[in-house]
Amino acid sequence: MNSPSPRRVSLSTQRHESDECGLRYVYAVLSRRAGGVSVGVNVSTNRACNWRCVYCQVPELIRGQSPAVDLAVLESELGSVLDAAASGALFAEAERNVARPPVVDIAFAGDGEPTTSPNFGDAVDVVARVLREKSLSVPVVLITNGSQVSHAATRDALARLSSHGGRVWFKFDRATPEAMALCNSTPLAPEKHLRRLRECSDVCPTWVQSCWFAIDGEAPSEREVSEWLSALESVVRDGAALRGVQLYSLARPSMQPEAPRLSSVDRPWLLALAARVEALGLSVSVA
Repeated sequence: MNSPSPRRVSLSTQRHESDECGLRYVYAVLSRRAGGVSVGVNVSTNRACNWRCVYCQVPELIRGQSPAVDLAVLESELGSVLDAAASGALFAEAERNVARPPVVDIAFAGDGEPTTSPNFGDAVDVVARVLREKSLSVPVVLITNGSQVSHAATRDALARLSSHGGRVWFKFDRATPEAMALCNSTPLAPEKHLRRLRECSDVCPTWVQSCWFAIDGEAPSEREVSEWLSALESVVRDGAALRGVQLYSLARPSMQPEAPRLSSVDRPWLLALAARVEALGLSVSVA
């Protein structure tokens, strides 16, 4: 298979479109949380997700599962993007002659939930093989809502990710049924999601990621925050080996119907929450 040539990209934390490079699966963004250029792998090419988070930036999102991955295309595209990043050909002309952030990770992210793809584990192996062939030592990150962790195939994929030195960013935004339904549009019992978080941390190094935002100008209530902190404390007490917590707010506009109601919380608000997370004995970063 001929390797496709990625389109040049202009680095910005404001643009995370999965078609940025003009390819089917692979794109590149400047990631606040990763701290550099993150090469994204979008297996959800149908823009389907089994959740619908109100802050999601994916346009025309639909409910559903991610399709199977064409592994040969993924391998070819990833190799091409990594080569272009190394040579500088990936970046816009104005950025080619200035210091630019390095590629810091490969992230399964994009337009839906990656672990609903039926051959997600094989895609993990493909990414690891390309990195070996390119002699690149960067982590492979799975950004996930955690909804599939109870399935044996997903746990197998997580074990394979761990064996390749990978890690998980596990979405845990709220800890009451009402808040989860409002934030993630899923009728999920928090206790069930916490079990998944524990299971995930048993298989692969796991960080919690949590998005905090205001609705109709009102920041999350003290009750919501306290319930979330109590849930984190309980999961650690029950033996989850969490590596840390990532807190962030809105950086790009939501593409969901609730978008006009949403706004960012300010950095002092996030830093105050971070201090309460640290008091639980967990490391925390604020993007």
